Amino acid sequence: MECRAACGACCTAPSITSPIPGMPGGKPAGVPCIQLLPDMRCAIFGSPDRPAVCAGFLPEESVCGNTRADALRIIGWLESETGAS
Repeated sequence: MECRAACGACCTAPSITSPIPGMPGGKPAGVPCIQLLPDMRCAIFGSPDRPAVCAGFLPEESVCGNTRADALRIIGWLESETGAS
């Protein structure tokens, strides 16, 4: 599966505990990453500054669903079920 244009759910829904440029303490679940551009692309995609957890996230239908709303809901649910928040 390819990333969905104008989605950014993976940059919003999950918590990220590793440092992100501009967010040294990471980010809580449900908060958009500071590196998420207005067009919902990552400003540091491909950069060595991008957290490993972000670089390792691959889009899958089971996680991303069919829409951005699906992805936000599914990733949010996974976050709550794993106790990551």
